[in-house]
Amino acid sequence: MSRTEMESYYNLLQTVSALESMLAPTAGLIGLSYLKNVVLPKLLNAFCALLHCGSTLSTRILRLLTRLRTSAATADGAGPYSQTQQLDSNTGIQEVMAPMSITEVHDYMEKQVAYVSGGRGKESSVIITFPECTAFHDIPDEGLDKVLKYLTFAQRNLQPGVKFVIILDRRLDTWASIKVALAKIAASFPGNLHLVLVLRPTSFLQRTATDIGFRFSQEDFMLKMPLVMLSSVTDLLRYIDENQLTSEFGGTLDYCHSDWIVLRTAIESFAVTVKEIAQMLQAFGTDLAETELPDEGNAIDYLLMSHTDKYRQLKDDIRSVMRQGRHLLSNLEASRTAEEDPGEQRDVNQDWQTVQRLMAQLRDMEMAFDEFFEKHHLKLKQYLQLLRYEQSFHEMESSLEKLSSQVRDVATVGATVPQTEQLIKDLDNLNTKAEDEMGRAQIIVLHGHQLAASHHYAMALIVQRCNELRHLCDVLTANLRAKRAALNRTRDLLLRLEEVLRWCDEGAYLLASQLVDKFQSKEGAQAALWDIEKLQERAPPPLSAGPDVLSLEFESILTPQLQVQIGAAHDKFSSVQGMVHNRQACLRKLADVQVRPVQLVAPRPENPPPLEIPPLLPETR
Repeated sequence: MSRTEMESYYNLLQTVSALESMLAPTAGLIGLSYLKNVVLPKLLNAFCALLHCGSTLSTRILRLLTRLRTSAATADGAGPYSQTQQLDSNTGIQEVMAPMSITEVHDYMEKQVAYVSGGRGKESSVIITFPECTAFHDIPDEGLDKVLKYLTFAQRNLQPGVKFVIILDRRLDTWASIKVALAKIAASFPGNLHLVLVLRPTSFLQRTATDIGFRFSQEDFMLKMPLVMLSSVTDLLRYIDENQLTSEFGGTLDYCHSDWIVLRTAIESFAVTVKEIAQMLQAFGTDLAETELPDEGNAIDYLLMSHTDKYRQLKDDIRSVMRQGRHLLSNLEASRTAEEDPGEQRDVNQDWQTVQRLMAQLRDMEMAFDEFFEKHHLKLKQYLQLLRYEQSFHEMESSLEKLSSQVRDVATVGATVPQTEQLIKDLDNLNTKAEDEMGRAQIIVLHGHQLAASHHYAMALIVQRCNELRHLCDVLTANLRAKRAALNRTRDLLLRLEEVLRWCDEGAYLLASQLVDKFQSKEGAQAALWDIEKLQERAPPPLSAGPDVLSLEFESILTPQLQVQIGAAHDKFSSVQGMVHNRQACLRKLADVQVRPVQLVAPRPENPPPLEIPPLLPETR
């Protein structure tokens, strides 16, 4: 072998070893598609590669192919019942049913070609009777073969190695007919033939012919089967007890062939019905397992309804078969009670046990089917719950995200106090809507926790959705609070700026309204000064300390626009404040003019009396 061939052989050896591990009994079930699409091509390629060399590795590959067939059958049979349950069910039914049903040999049975009366010979051997049958010559070998297989199947299946005794009644027949019958029996009998008892013809000519013919053919027949030629029914009693023989042979065993046909037909019909029920359950279970789940709630509801209706219909079928089986058991119970012969009771007991086994298998199938459908129904219900929960989640998620977007669209600052008040009002309306939506979201979260607590198969996903909704609610609440706080701070700042501007307007009006004429007197100057001092007391404090103090206080919401407004208000405030200070200084000067000291002098009237001129005296002569 060349080096290349050795490498190829080594690679194939590794492949086969890996496949052996994969198909080991402890490896569990493998998917059918994986077996067909992966494992089988590898094995076939490996086998073809080794055909040209006589390696023992090819034997291992053949074993793997056999194991692959078993694994594929196991994977393909997966359904509501395990592979073991299917095999057990089929095996139980096969115990009841022969390779062919009684309907296939019904015509031969009606002609009474052969029958099993229930009698027993020595060593509990089963007796099969071939009564007088004028149409025996017309029965084909294939027909006789079916009859014998049918009659011996149940006994051979229940008691492997059981012996059979044949009673061939040809008292009214000929040696030629006996010879043909023995040849057919020897060629067709499928079981352990212990003894053949032949009741020879009773007429003188036919008896003589039979004796002569049997003497010359005895060795041929004895080589094929143990054969005893009997002259009369009395000779038959030496081999079989009287109570094991039917009345036609002088026995006491009660047997009615038509009743036996009816009973076998009923039992086999019941077995066939049980098998059909098993197949129906398996087909329905496979259909359920392979059903693709739709993405619409209405379709899931329809599936639940249709599957439930089919389940109830199958349950009704099972109950009907159960009633049929109980009726059959009650009839067998009555027959078992009425029979006094132990042999006959044994046969009735076998039939009763057969029906009882079928009933037990039917109950097991029903229990397995109920369990499977319960799981499937729960799966569909949980899938529908998950589908609707996902729909509710996505609707709520979209609603919360829309609200969050609307909250983000609300401006944080307003240019004026009325505008800011309107923004706050809009935000309050959004907050009201958000509270309603978050209340609904809380209901969805609680519903999700209920689903998770009920051991939902998608518990992890549902819990994740609950956490996502809570996170969205928390984010929305935080955004609302932050936006409301920012708007409140903005309104507070604008109110302060309005207060400053209002003070400036009042100061300017006050300065403009003070008349200069009133300042000339002390009282007028003092009154004007007092008005200005009152104005100064009402001066807003923030801007009194400078614009930086106000900007620092409202730094979190400060925008360039607000910064401009603060600067403009400060400039106006400084201007008015400067004019106020100037007016205040002037008024103080006027109010603080120094008054001269008063000297104490005698009072002098304001209007002194006129100077008195003494009167002129008259001239004397």
